[in-house]
Parts: sequence; C-alpha cells; structure tokens
Amino acid sequence: MEGSRYKAIGVVKSVIIHSFLMSVALTCLFPLFWMIRCSLMTNQTVFTDKTLIPRDLHFSNYIQAWVDGGFGIYFLNSMVYTVSVVVGIVLVSSLAAYAFSRLKFPGKNFFFGMFLAAMMIPLPGSFVPMYVLMTKLGLANTRIGYILCMISVGLSVSILLLKTFFDKLPHDMEDAARIDGCGRLGIWWHVALPLARPALAVIVIFNSLNVWNEYILAYLLLNDTSLMPLQRGLMVFQGTYSVDYPILMSGLTIAALPIILIYLFMQQHIIKGLTEGATVQ
Repeated sequence: MEGSRYKAIGVVKSVIIHSFLMSVALTCLFPLFWMIRCSLMTNQTVFTDKTLIPRDLHFSNYIQAWVDGGFGIYFLNSMVYTVSVVVGIVLVSSLAAYAFSRLKFPGKNFFFGMFLAAMMIPLPGSFVPMYVLMTKLGLANTRIGYILCMISVGLSVSILLLKTFFDKLPHDMEDAARIDGCGRLGIWWHVALPLARPALAVIVIFNSLNVWNEYILAYLLLNDTSLMPLQRGLMVFQGTYSVDYPILMSGLTIAALPIILIYLFMQQHIIKGLTEGATVQ
C-alpha cells in the first residue's frame, strides 16, 4: 500500500510538471505560429479570418518580401556576417585560449584578467568606443569594420570557455603528438581543437545567435542598405511595409526560421559542451 501511494504521488507530480512545461512551451510557440499564419494571409483577412489555419494560403507574400522588399540582400548580408564572425571568433579565441592554458609568457595572468574584466562591461557600453575607433580607422559603414567589431564582442566569453576546456585536457596526448613531430600549432590543430568540439559547438551556436540578432551595433556602423544585416534591414523593411502586415510577417518569418532551425539541430550540444568538460570518448 505504501509503495502504491508513493507511486501515485509520483505520477501526479509528473503530470503537473509536464502540464506546466507544455503550457509554457505553447505560450512561447503560439506567437511564432501566429506570425507564420499571418504571413500566409492577405491584408484584408488578417483581422477578419479567425480560423487557426487560413482557408487560402498566399505563399507569394514570401516572394514579394524577398524580391520587392529587398529582403534577399539583408538575408545574404546576415549569412556573410554570421559565417565570417563565427569563423573569426573560433580561430582567434581557440588560439588565445590554448596559449593562456598551455604557454608561459610574461603578463599571462594580467592579459587573461583583462579579457575577464571585459565581460563585466555591458555590450552597449562598448559600442560608442567601437564606433569612434572604426570612424578614425575609416572602417565605419564597411563590411570588414562590422565583422571586426562583432568578433571583438564575442571573444571574451569564447576565450574563457575554451581555456577552461583546454585546462582539463590530458597532457599525455599532447606529449604523444610532440613525439610524432607536431609543433605548437600542430598540437592545437590536430589535438586540442578535435577534443574541444563540444565547447566549439556552444561557441558557434551562441555567437551565431548574437550576430544574427544584432541590431544596435549595425545601426551605429551601417548606413548603406546594401550592407545592412537582417535586424537592421527589418527596420527599413518595416518602415516601407508597416501597413502590409502579411508582407511584414513574411519578412519576420524569413528572419526567424534559419536561426530556429540551427538551434533545434544543435541544442543538444549546448548542455553537452557546458557540462562535459574534457571527457574523451
């Protein structure tokens, strides 16, 4: 009887917890569903058609948003910025983290402390110095200037995460690689990076999200519409199509879907990369 009672209590708790989590999930997913729903309607039926699934689906809204709204340019720019920034952050942060973890040089602790101190500065607080620096260097309103700024934004956290990971790596594998003739760069490329794949996956996901959703820095640096990323371009897009809600929702859907798909496919690596450490399988 006692065992059945505890089992019943466990079932009730499980039902309550799962019901709560499902309600939270539905609350988060409903705006996304509503956005997609409105993107497939006409401007006349957005506020009159009360059905969950519209009777007539207008996929031409996406074509109009992509072509007529110039949304294809914004999307391509965001793809270029995201790939460039993520690759740059992975290369620079992994090299720096490996140096902080394995090499001995004067000022090592001081420079690493500077990277940690940079994490305490709110990101918007660093945007004004970045803008002044890019203006003086003549890199304002250029692709390379925006990419360099976004790389600097993501470096501190990435270096901290990778250094913590590299600190736990076994030295035996590095010694074996050194015996085989690998230098420092060879060990970094052939040993450290492959073992740090879970941490690298976290860095790729987090920085992809940051670059894809960045607006303030893009607003400060980029004035040319041909250089604007998605979030900056969306404001121009919204100003043009603010009354045409289906076209506007189509643009928002195009902006949201890629990063949602990336997150869904790689979400397992987030927890794995943050908790696994340097376990070698």
